Amino acid sequence: MSNEVEHIHTLIIGSGPAGYTAAIYAARADLKPVMYTGLQPGGQLTTTTEVENFPGYPEGTQGPEMMEDFKKQAERFGTEVRFGIVTAVDFSSLPHKVTLDDGKTVTADAVIISTGASAKWLGLPSEQKYNGFGVSACAVCDGFFFRKQDVAIVGAGDTAAEEATYLAKLCQKVYMIVRKGEMRASKAMQHRVLNTPNIEVLYHSETKEILGDGQNVTGALIVNNETGEEKTIDITGFFVAIGHKPNTDVFKGWLDMDENGYIITQPGSTKTNVEGVFAAGDVQDHIYRQAVTAAGSGCMAALDAERYIAAKEHSSVYAEDLSN
Repeated sequence: MSNEVEHIHTLIIGSGPAGYTAAIYAARADLKPVMYTGLQPGGQLTTTTEVENFPGYPEGTQGPEMMEDFKKQAERFGTEVRFGIVTAVDFSSLPHKVTLDDGKTVTADAVIISTGASAKWLGLPSEQKYNGFGVSACAVCDGFFFRKQDVAIVGAGDTAAEEATYLAKLCQKVYMIVRKGEMRASKAMQHRVLNTPNIEVLYHSETKEILGDGQNVTGALIVNNETGEEKTIDITGFFVAIGHKPNTDVFKGWLDMDENGYIITQPGSTKTNVEGVFAAGDVQDHIYRQAVTAAGSGCMAALDAERYIAAKEHSSVYAEDLSN
C-alpha cells in the first residue's frame, strides 16, 4: 500500500471511446490529462469483433484494434495512460481526491468520469464462450451481420422489444425469449412486436444453453419454465437485452444518479452536480449507448473541463491582483 499523493491537472477515470476522446481533446488543450483505464482497458468495445458503423473505418475494423488506435492518438498528444482501478473518491472539497487500488491517493483540478456500463448477462458458460461469435448484447451494433438469418433475443422490456423489431427488419426470423407470461415493455412496443410477422414470442421460456460448433452459434436450448418442456431452436445469432448496469458504484453518495445508477448531467453539458466533475459516455447515457455518441460526449467533457479550469485560473489571477 502506498501513502503517496500525486496532483493531476485533469484526471480521466475509465477508457473506451468517451475516455480516449476526452483525453485527445484535453491533451490538445494542454490540460495534461492522466487516464486510469479501469479493469477493462478500452471498455466494452474490446469484447467486440467487427465494428462497421464507426466513421472513418470504411472497411470496418476489430473492436480491440480500434481502441488501440484511440489510445495511440491520445498518447500522441501527451495523455499519460495508466492501468489502475479507482476504489474511492472524495468530492467534498477542491482539489478532488481519488484513491486507487494500490492505495495511492491522487488529487485533481478536474475529473472526467468515463467508466461506462456493463451489459447484464444470463450467466451461462456458453454465453461467454460465444460472445463475439454469435452472442451479442447490442442488436444495433451487430444485427447487420445476421441479415437473412434466424436469431433470438432474450428480454421483455422496451429495449428488448425495440431491438427485436430492429432485428426483424434485417433477419429472416426472430425468436423473442420471455421468461414470464407477458412482456414488461410498454403497450405500444408490445403491439409493435406482436404485429411483426417474423417475430415469434416464446413466453414462459428460459435459455438453458447456447449451442455452437466450437466456433459460432448454431442454436439454443430453450426450456418452458411452466411445463419443463425443452426444445431447440436453430439460430446463428443470440442477443441478450436484459439491461445494462452503469459502472458508478464508487461514485454513489457523491453524484446525482437516476434510479438505475446512471450519472445525471446538466442538460446540454457533461457537468455533474459536483463542481469540476464531468461524466461522459455510457456512464450517463442509457438511451443511445453507441461508440460514436460516447466519443462525442467525451469531446464535450474535455471542452467543459477546459472552460471550467480556465475560469478558475482567471478568477484566481483576478483575486491575486485585487490582493496586491
